[in-house]
Amino acid sequence: MVQKRKRPPIPRIDAPIPPKRRGRPRAYEPGVALGKALDLFRKDGFAATSLDDLSAATGMNRPSLYGAFGDKRELFIKSYRRYRDDARVAMGDIFRNELPIRKRLERIYAVALDIYLSGESGPRGCFTVMTAASEAVHDADIRAMVLEGFAELDKAFATCFRLAQERGELPVSADATVLAQLASATIHTIAIRARAQVPRKELEAIVNGAIDVMVGAAKQRSPSSP
Repeated sequence: MVQKRKRPPIPRIDAPIPPKRRGRPRAYEPGVALGKALDLFRKDGFAATSLDDLSAATGMNRPSLYGAFGDKRELFIKSYRRYRDDARVAMGDIFRNELPIRKRLERIYAVALDIYLSGESGPRGCFTVMTAASEAVHDADIRAMVLEGFAELDKAFATCFRLAQERGELPVSADATVLAQLASATIHTIAIRARAQVPRKELEAIVNGAIDVMVGAAKQRSPSSP
């Protein structure tokens, strides 16, 4: 005797229909992806970094990259902002620490060298300095960000020197603004040389000489220095 196949039950018309899932769930961490892009831009620069390179570094395909960060220029700008934020965190406490001026400058430059000499494939230098000599030349928005970074650094150094004047570590006649610009210029110099793989000892010698000039060779050690 042939058995009849059972027909599947007819769904109720009034049964709720489960909602369709729209798109794929986000399978990336924006902060991690941006950090990967930043590492790549710092290593190779804007022009030498392709979208395929960024896709490989972040693990995101091109449409996902564009949807998350915009085009390559927008991703570069977001990466540079991330770099500036990270640098503020790394340097902020040292600038705020009211150490004697020589000791404070030594600490600032030591941390800067740690940053500039870092990198798995070699020293990466300063992203701001590198950008100033490349994308900032032709892009007004990026140039404005770089100039803002320069001004921010000058201001932080000027605060250090004015405090040193108030404490009697520097003469009142010293120009804190000019000293701040010299201090920033030293930052730029060691950043460029670090990128060119100049040894740390040579960079530290430049730093020590610059500090002698800024603080004054006759006052290499203030009475309050340890």
